[in-house]
Amino acid sequence: MSNKNPAVDAYFSKAAPFARPILVKLRALFHSAGPQLVETIKWGIPHFERHGIVGSVAAFQKHVSLGFWKAFELNDPQQVLIKSRRTTLCACQFQTRADLPADRVLLALIRQAIKLNIAAANSPKKKSAVPKPKRPAPRMPADLAAALRGNPRAAETYSAFSPSHKREYIEWISEAKRPETRARRVAQTVGQLSAGKAMNWKYERKGK
Repeated sequence: MSNKNPAVDAYFSKAAPFARPILVKLRALFHSAGPQLVETIKWGIPHFERHGIVGSVAAFQKHVSLGFWKAFELNDPQQVLIKSRRTTLCACQFQTRADLPADRVLLALIRQAIKLNIAAANSPKKKSAVPKPKRPAPRMPADLAAALRGNPRAAETYSAFSPSHKREYIEWISEAKRPETRARRVAQTVGQLSAGKAMNWKYERKGK
């Protein structure tokens, strides 16, 4: 059974004529190194996967790119890959098929990348670290407490909120540098609470 994806065929057919033989060769090398690799299209370009992404190929106007997602863990004595610490994806670029390194060099890189994915998939999952202690419930500021006593509806809303929602309001009030700013934030807090609104209600509403 072929692991080739028709979507990858379509991608190759739309590539520039110079790029097609390079893409075809790289595809063949991936499947030679890993017959169980599966082809997918992610972010608009072909990827080869087994227990996650192994590598990818992409056609541009003047070159074809071959990328590996765990390149910093690969033994690359020929220094085929161009590595950048800004991303985990490292790639090499080819303008003609003649630019490709020897098959054995590319096959070795692909096989290493496959083994890394298999090893990661088979490794026992690490036990979660000691859970972080829960943050204590936020302490009610005196000025907010006084304001809530004058507005039972706002006080009821505040009382029903989770500690995290309460903390959002309290931290916002406490961050005020000037007394008038703090008083304004207390008043705004009471107004929103009386309407049943959390501190970031606008963002929560957008996320729904």
